[in-house]
Amino acid sequence: MLTHWTVVTDAPNARVRSASATKAAGVSKRTIYDYYGGKEKLFLSAVEDPMAAHTVSFQDLLDRTLKSSVADETELEAALTALGRTFATEVASSDERTAVMRLMIAEAPHFPVLLRMPPEDRPVQRALADRLAELGARGLLDVPDPSEAAEFLGVLVTSRVNHRSWYGSIPLGEPEIDDLVAGGVRVFLRAYGPGAAH
Repeated sequence: MLTHWTVVTDAPNARVRSASATKAAGVSKRTIYDYYGGKEKLFLSAVEDPMAAHTVSFQDLLDRTLKSSVADETELEAALTALGRTFATEVASSDERTAVMRLMIAEAPHFPVLLRMPPEDRPVQRALADRLAELGARGLLDVPDPSEAAEFLGVLVTSRVNHRSWYGSIPLGEPEIDDLVAGGVRVFLRAYGPGAAH
């Protein structure tokens, strides 16, 4: 019927407004509410669709870079760096991902369901946690709480890229992204390498 992603992201000032939705879709407000049942459902649909696609691509990235079959600690650091570099580059360069993040930040106070999203509803973090747990079982990492370790790894390899690029607004060169990611991986391995103190 309509592209809810376009409808939502066409809203002025990063806020979702019914008038903007109806204008972008070329339908009446009643049609929007009949189809989605309300503005919240429209917004969540616009967020969930690109996030679902991102989950599929992240699983593929995980299988290509951070394989559970890595041989030793040296190979593990290289694999974590490859994962982080690709993931952080996507964060810095994907217009759609940037738009999703800005939209979620702008709308979270108006849609509390975003603030209550439990870990089980974060499939990317769950997939990464599972892979870290596999590596922990082989003695390559010390991850008593794989979900927490996955969250920290995500923060360490992407947060500085996010901040330095203003969530994709300022282009970053590959060498700068490489340095930011490598630093994050080093900190992660100090915290979660074999024998690390927690």
